[in-house]
Amino acid sequence: MLASSPALLIALPDELVGQRVLLRPYRDEDAAALWEAVDESRASLGPWLGWVSRYLTPADALADVRRSQARWLLREELAAGIFERSSGRLLGGSALNHIDWALRAFEIGYWIRQAAAGHGYVTEAAQLLTRFAFDRLGARRVGISMDARNSRSRAVPERLGFTYEGCLRQSHADTHGQPADSAYYALLADEYARVRWRSP
Repeated sequence: MLASSPALLIALPDELVGQRVLLRPYRDEDAAALWEAVDESRASLGPWLGWVSRYLTPADALADVRRSQARWLLREELAAGIFERSSGRLLGGSALNHIDWALRAFEIGYWIRQAAAGHGYVTEAAQLLTRFAFDRLGARRVGISMDARNSRSRAVPERLGFTYEGCLRQSHADTHGQPADSAYYALLADEYARVRWRSP
């Protein structure tokens, strides 16, 4: 079984450290902070992220933490909290998801709590994940997609030099169950080699 699932044997770091943020897998003891961050940010996150409405009690955060731990161990999704380096405060979440290990293709997802929005934390986290995917995981392609109406989320890949590949019309259901367009950005390995921010 392991021989047919080489991704299970890939060694992953305990954390990724940036100038202001630290990314690491969620632990059980993060559940209370995760609940607090989501609960305070329903107005800003709710219109874009359907999972926010499923956070009804702090127990839902703990269940989500444990699901993410299981997916991490299976290398199905690499989800991490975004923590402020100086204080350890949970700022939001990020992930490498929709992973195709054979193709070495990844997508980046992210969210930020309302109180931390607008300070560049998400851009720094996405930069760390992009660098990790290409430098450590041998990525050929890293993508980022979002609801096409979410201008703040779209600004992240644009700042990082990702190529806008187009609008996928009515490709997902929004949080009201209505068809909505997705904007899609991607960076290929040869493009990554040329981005100005690549050097630490």
